[in-house]
Amino acid sequence: MRPLFVTGLSIASALGAGLERTFSALREGRSGLRQNDFEPFPHPTWIGRVEGLESAPLSGEFARFDCRNNRLAQLALAQDGFEQAVARARERHGAARIAVLLGTTTSGILETELAYRRGAEVESLLAARDYAATHGMFSLTEFVRRRLALEGPAATVSNACASSAKVFAQAQRLIEAGICDAAVVGGVDSLCLTTLYGFRSLELLSESPCRPCDERRDGISIGEAGGFALLEKAPRAERGAVALLGYGESSDGYHMSSPHPEGAGALLAMSDALARAGAEPQEVDYVNLHGTGTPANDRAEDAALHAVFGDSTPASSTKGWTGHTLGAAGIVEAAVSVLCLERGFRPGSLNTERVDPALRARVALESEQRPLERVLSNSFGFGGNNCSLLFGRAA
Repeated sequence: MRPLFVTGLSIASALGAGLERTFSALREGRSGLRQNDFEPFPHPTWIGRVEGLESAPLSGEFARFDCRNNRLAQLALAQDGFEQAVARARERHGAARIAVLLGTTTSGILETELAYRRGAEVESLLAARDYAATHGMFSLTEFVRRRLALEGPAATVSNACASSAKVFAQAQRLIEAGICDAAVVGGVDSLCLTTLYGFRSLELLSESPCRPCDERRDGISIGEAGGFALLEKAPRAERGAVALLGYGESSDGYHMSSPHPEGAGALLAMSDALARAGAEPQEVDYVNLHGTGTPANDRAEDAALHAVFGDSTPASSTKGWTGHTLGAAGIVEAAVSVLCLERGFRPGSLNTERVDPALRARVALESEQRPLERVLSNSFGFGGNNCSLLFGRAA
């Protein structure tokens, strides 16, 4: 496939707002996880909570979109000169030629939860807030496209934890088909009780900070995050700029919440990403694992990873820093992958003390400063939704 250049990038997570704070935390091995203080969820676990959202309501023309998820989106949009990068792209291509494709799974679920707590009458629930602007799945995308003054194709993708990775693939198809010239991609997922109680009911929440691939791993730490990337086919960037080189998608449909035990869909997604880029496994310098920290997920991903890369390519999970940000995991780890390429840095797996001896891939525990040319980022979700993104320096 023809590379798509990353000409704008932003992120906000429990590590802080912006790429610099994110990279500093990665380099220093400083986690953003904290003991649960998200009320009213009284159970012991660790979360990746973004500071300041409670006191940052949307105002003015965007007041009707005010909810935790869109506040997090606004915080991410304001970072790293992203809005300015989009404004320049809008001048080059026109507002109608830039798509907005975003992933989310929580959207405004928290607003629905709060509405139920305020009143049980159906009429009061319907009157509580503007459902389309604060509760619905398109709320995020509509807010972002209005905020950025864009008029091109717009869609929300909600494919579990692969959501904000799959939008990269969707953008490539729209651009290649000539429907648009650029795309704002990414996603936002914010903390809510539905996911906290839901993962607890599945017995997937760890009571300690998550430790991906560790022999004593026992579950995930839920986080929240938002991030965006601007993709363009025309390279208005220097030689060696980072681009999306390939993507792979699959849907193995093995089980509603458990991965295929042999990682069949994950293997297909990684293989297809390499094939689209015309790359061989040995050309990949680092794999950013989905690496949730649950026994089944890490085991399945390891099986697929070993089948593609053997035990030579270093891999690690960054969820020990941010927590599992669910529908935002794809964009968070895509941003980390781009940072790693730009800064010549490969993070180890934070909180992982001893790699499970049953795992066969090369899981890196220590971070390393070294030049990287290609990085693969994995995002695998419930229902067998899989997506792998290959980033690299374009020739």
